Amino acid sequence: MEIRAKKLFWNAMLLTAASLFMRTVGVSFQVIVSGRVGAEAMGLFSILSGVYGFALTLATSGIHLGVTRMTVEAGESGNPARVSGILKKATLYAIFFGSLASVLLFSLAEPIGRDWLKDARTISSLRLLAITLPLIALSSAWSGYFSAMRRPWKNAAVQVFEQAIKIGATMYLLAFHFAKDVESACRILVLGGAAAEVFSFLLEWFFYQLDKRKHLGKEIFHQAGDGKKLLSITLPIAATTYIRSGLITLQHILIPEGLRQSGASHAAALVAYGSIQSMALPVILYPAALMYSFSGLLVPELAEAEVHDHRRHIHYMISRVWSLSLLFSFGVAGVLICFSGEIGAALYPNSDAGYYIRILAPLVPIMYLDTATDAMMKGLGEQLYSMKINIADAALSLLLVVFLVPRFGIWGYIVTIYISELFNTVCSITHLLMISRTPVRLCKWIYKPLACIVCSTTVVRFLLEKSDLRIESAALSIIVHILLVILVYVSLLRLTRAVEKEDVRWVKGLFSFSKHKKCEQSTCKPQVDVI
Repeated sequence: MEIRAKKLFWNAMLLTAASLFMRTVGVSFQVIVSGRVGAEAMGLFSILSGVYGFALTLATSGIHLGVTRMTVEAGESGNPARVSGILKKATLYAIFFGSLASVLLFSLAEPIGRDWLKDARTISSLRLLAITLPLIALSSAWSGYFSAMRRPWKNAAVQVFEQAIKIGATMYLLAFHFAKDVESACRILVLGGAAAEVFSFLLEWFFYQLDKRKHLGKEIFHQAGDGKKLLSITLPIAATTYIRSGLITLQHILIPEGLRQSGASHAAALVAYGSIQSMALPVILYPAALMYSFSGLLVPELAEAEVHDHRRHIHYMISRVWSLSLLFSFGVAGVLICFSGEIGAALYPNSDAGYYIRILAPLVPIMYLDTATDAMMKGLGEQLYSMKINIADAALSLLLVVFLVPRFGIWGYIVTIYISELFNTVCSITHLLMISRTPVRLCKWIYKPLACIVCSTTVVRFLLEKSDLRIESAALSIIVHILLVILVYVSLLRLTRAVEKEDVRWVKGLFSFSKHKKCEQSTCKPQVDVI
């Protein structure tokens, strides 16, 4: 078990490094683009992304998770030759749904832009987005295969390459084809993303062909029932995802309209919406790169443990993930609240981004914990229940947007985000506790980290105000202050035993490459809560 933990850890480190790099470059890119095209263009691009999100859901239709689960099961059943046949069926599935989504979005771009979004400037961008959908569907299938086979570096390489192409293409278009208005600026952002999708598809296909020849061979083994099995996994997920994505898309359409009904002009509504969606939230979610990378690797790990009915290992994984998620997310939330003004001013001068970062930062522990919980539920085969929660969450959010935003403006939207995230997280955690019966350690997981981060930020703020430390560079100053908070936070976690010796031994064990050590009983056994 220790060897498996090490493998999971190093795979997570690889994906985390790639994800952090992409997030860093992505946020920097977002800052530059926001300065070039303005908050209104970013707002228009955000409502476009809502429609595109639904089309993307139709194009992929649960294929990534379907391929991941079936590939893991084929390997664990001692019949890896099935994988080629599974991938062939998955490819046909992806081509069908990707093409269907592309044709529908391209054909309906005009009524969607004029009647739904109430902005004809979105029509040309929607048609450009439609072209990429079949390629993304195929890439999603191959990505699921790489995840199941524990070769995450290939997915990471594709993502880094895609981000590089996107940034390069967008910056080239902005430099040599200057955005004359909001519509052309939005079209340039779409073109840059479309070029990236094309090239990342080609790289994903190349990796898959190499991997197929090396590990699967030319022979394709078809097992009766694999097609039905794939459909039994993907179609229920797809159906529930369509509903949720449709509700979210409708919500994104109604938010600017609700802001206008509250008294804001069309441009002001797009600016406010863009400030939250395209400026504040990317900063809030930037540290989540650590969570997303690790959570993505949990799906095949827990799926395999479920196949073999290793209940103790499942308890151990859930307990560790929740503990680390909360320790990390409380630290992130404290830093964002403490330095929101400085971060907002450094990244987005002359905007309200810093204000919205501070308002939304308390949600970080809830959002990050929900991400980890959702991944673990999928790994345990509870993806349908997870989707039911997500559908209920989306329906609740839509109702709140309809009733709150026209009356309270942007504050109505912020309240909607809070209620939605709390509802989703509480339902997901409750269900995972019921099916896994994992012991809860409230004192270690919540009370101690919360107290430690409050003390850390308070002490560092007090010392900075009393000291004469002055750093000329605003960015360097923020980095130094954040590092000080982290240093104090980690020290307090250790002093309060929120991080225990057992945790330290476990982390050290991940760095040990000895293949002969066996997992000790004390390391693998979930702990009972003592408050």
